[in-house]
Amino acid sequence: MILSDRTIYEYLEKGELVIDPLEKGQVQPASVDIRLGSSYLKLDENHFETMTLTDEIKYVSMEADEIIIPSNSFLLATTMEYIKLPCNLTAFVEGRSSVGRMGLFIQNAGWVDPGFEGEITLELYNANRLPIKLEKGRRICQLVFAQMDAVALNPYHGKYQKQRSAVGSRIFMDDEC
Repeated sequence: MILSDRTIYEYLEKGELVIDPLEKGQVQPASVDIRLGSSYLKLDENHFETMTLTDEIKYVSMEADEIIIPSNSFLLATTMEYIKLPCNLTAFVEGRSSVGRMGLFIQNAGWVDPGFEGEITLELYNANRLPIKLEKGRRICQLVFAQMDAVALNPYHGKYQKQRSAVGSRIFMDDEC
């Protein structure tokens, strides 16, 4: 079940769902608009020729209130908001239509697990032929919350728990059998 604005407000008022900071106007009828932070990572393309799933990836870290994403470029960014989900809610990260119509694709693997706590790292891709300038504090994506049929037996406690700032891939830490 997708949460309505009424239910989102109830979760927020009870402190079961945390979105901090949250300003008036961010809560929409069936989602919460999330704003762009000021932390960015880009691949250190001079450090390696090929990325693998087993080696740590090197990034260049940047802090900025404004950033330009060149055409056909990829960048990691963070949200302004720190999110804390209870163990009976999950969230989908969706790009805003107005941003997508500019050719900016926004992801975070699309999913936030129950029990996750932290800022959300967004994967940004400029599919346009023109550079796109982004500014801290602009509404860039939205969280759509869904109530689960039961509390998760194993809520999220993974390698991105309590992350602050943009965080690069930690797939090299996976235990593959």
